[in-house]
Amino acid sequence: MRAIVDREDVVMLYRLMPAAIAAAALLGAPLQPAGAQDYPTRSITLIVPFPAGGGVDLIGRLVGQQLSTALGQQIVVENRGGAGGMIGTRDIAHATPDGYTLGVVLTGMSLSPNADYDVNKDFTPIGLIASTPVFIVANPTFPAKSLADIIALAKQQPGKLAIGTPPSPTLNYFAVKLFNSLAGVDTTVVTYKGTAPLTTDLMGNHVPLGFDTIPAAISNVQSGQLRAIAVTAEKRSAALPDVPTARESGLPEFEAVQYYGLIAPAGMPRPIVDRLNKDLRAMLTNEAFKKRLIEAGDDPTPSTPEEYGENIKREEGKWATLIKKLGLKLE
Repeated sequence: MRAIVDREDVVMLYRLMPAAIAAAALLGAPLQPAGAQDYPTRSITLIVPFPAGGGVDLIGRLVGQQLSTALGQQIVVENRGGAGGMIGTRDIAHATPDGYTLGVVLTGMSLSPNADYDVNKDFTPIGLIASTPVFIVANPTFPAKSLADIIALAKQQPGKLAIGTPPSPTLNYFAVKLFNSLAGVDTTVVTYKGTAPLTTDLMGNHVPLGFDTIPAAISNVQSGQLRAIAVTAEKRSAALPDVPTARESGLPEFEAVQYYGLIAPAGMPRPIVDRLNKDLRAMLTNEAFKKRLIEAGDDPTPSTPEEYGENIKREEGKWATLIKKLGLKLE
């Protein structure tokens, strides 16, 4: 028997076909985690685990400003300093991994015995931001003008030369210990909550010598309020090309480079990681932004999430080995 189909039914069938085909296609397509496809839909908190005004804070605010533009949402930078960065870093680890809590951290974040998080398990690496060597800088009245002068002075007055640094477990703190070991000297370490208060006390001559960061002290060096002595990297800083390296200054094994990176809590959906990494790398290859970082004393260091993860393992492992070798007792 021949089926009778009404003309209106045929028209309706054609109208429904595109929707039916689309629905069938969706059934066979992999679904993104909830919220990933329209991320972000609200403001994002960017935790900086050090006080305002220091090198990490500067990086955090520059990145936060640019990411806010790229993502179309406000990024609120929160300084949560204390315990050598462990308080803020812990807050990042314990946050919900939904992309709305991020953090800017640096090398050494897991090296204290009091760190109650696992750097290889409790975070999602998003990407490297920049690198900068430890910056040996002094008050202009400090008599030593070179690394060799500092070593000679320290040997003349064992235990009396005070060196200011952010606290354990920062790379700056480890760099002082490495310096003492390589140079065969005994110095007194004076710790500060961050590079901003350290720089202030260097200018006030409350501490004569500091293992600082270039971003925190570069403007004061350029204005003559502080005197640069050396950088602890293989090459001279592009921002301060007249400042010699430790290698050039007679201490070839003395190298300590700080890496800054963007992280999130462990378990963040990969589509969000990829979105953030894409925007971060675009930012770091933008000539205007690169210029701002270099002028501040940082070297732009774009990477994939995997490359940043390997950097964390390598650098944390390197300094953990040094701690064990020197028998350092960390706070």
